[in-house]
Amino acid sequence: MMSAATAALEMVPARATAHAGPERTVLIVSPHFPPSTLAGVHRARHLAKHLPSHGWRPIVVRVDDTHYTERADAALAALVPASVQQIRCGAIPASLARLAGIGDISLRGYFPLRRAIAEAVVAYRPHAILITGSPYYPMLLSSWIRQHAKIPVVLDFQDPWVSAEGAMHRTWTKAGLVHRLAVALEPRAVRQADFVTSVSARQNAEMALRYAWLDPRHMAAIPIGGDPDDFDALRSGPPSELQVQFDPDRINLSYVGTFLPRAEHLVRTILRAARALKQTQPELAARIRLNFIGTSNQPDRTEAYRVRPIAEEEGVGDLVSETPQRVPYLEALYLLAMSHGLLLIGSDEPHYTASKIYPALMSGRPYVSLFHRQSSAHDILAGAGGGRTFCFDTPDDLANLVRPLAGTLADLAASPGQFGRADPAAYDAYTAHSVAGDFARVLDQVASSQSR
Repeated sequence: MMSAATAALEMVPARATAHAGPERTVLIVSPHFPPSTLAGVHRARHLAKHLPSHGWRPIVVRVDDTHYTERADAALAALVPASVQQIRCGAIPASLARLAGIGDISLRGYFPLRRAIAEAVVAYRPHAILITGSPYYPMLLSSWIRQHAKIPVVLDFQDPWVSAEGAMHRTWTKAGLVHRLAVALEPRAVRQADFVTSVSARQNAEMALRYAWLDPRHMAAIPIGGDPDDFDALRSGPPSELQVQFDPDRINLSYVGTFLPRAEHLVRTILRAARALKQTQPELAARIRLNFIGTSNQPDRTEAYRVRPIAEEEGVGDLVSETPQRVPYLEALYLLAMSHGLLLIGSDEPHYTASKIYPALMSGRPYVSLFHRQSSAHDILAGAGGGRTFCFDTPDDLANLVRPLAGTLADLAASPGQFGRADPAAYDAYTAHSVAGDFARVLDQVASSQSR
């Protein structure tokens, strides 16, 4: 029997009868959306705000936040313009889904999302549908959408669904099973997509190697970017009820973001540089506080310390302060802006690109960065100015960076003015407005191809 969602889609007129006018409509499918605090919400948030200036009307299809398990961030939700149309759907309650070992919001809301898309197609007759992840499971709807709605689908991978890190887990662990599921499901989703985007050319190249049938002409690398407008919300004063208070008697050098699974070698290198500084300039080192904030990436993981144990092993526990829980977005921006300097640390994976670098550059604070040489983040930072960039090819190279990093930490603490400021022109292509323009061109391409 035909489902209600499928029946609704069968009522959609042929694309040739789509409404006239210069503005086209796109459904942005993002199970998480503000007030969710998860990092993945910013892609959809940026596009929802800035696509209209590029000729596209965005309609966000998301799970209602009453079904989120993370703490809500009302201040982040306030950054979404009131004009943005949102379609909220239900989901299986988390308490019930956990009985079956399921926590992923996109699995709990999979069929409600499909039904919401079907109803939106009938009501708004969109010219394209963009599904952004993670979570990735809604991307499996691409086949269903093409079959029943015949609307072009763009899949946007903010991180790799199939990753080298995932392949390292044992087969019958939960993480190993998730990886095996990704290997089985990703090609099914990608094969039905009209266009694929990811945050880096390296990530696209790896996907193209996995699937010989994937046409590189239908792929684009578009970073997450950052929105300078977000800093305007801080000009009226600091966010209320700050979770992190800097020691005013210290020189605060801060890393704001998740402690990545493949970042330990890099973090140890920074901490060893701090130890070297402590040995050569103990008085200066004693004035420094290395702040690691939001390392667990979970708003409620207040005791999940990941950096502190490493700092104690390296003999610099007295120089390090760690706040494991993910802090609200505007507080994170505030902490960037109030730091004397920033620590921008990547991963040992070549494809890794960090969305956190864009708010860091926009904060105007000096920085020291450490990324893989092939990471797009390293190239962007090296061209931006306002800091010192370090890179490596293999983890074995990191030992040679300890001394120059120690010198840079000393300079960052003693005379940050010598670093200057990042050139806004260097990150203009990575502002949320520019990124939305890149997506608008992709949407123009798939919509035009469909109308031929």
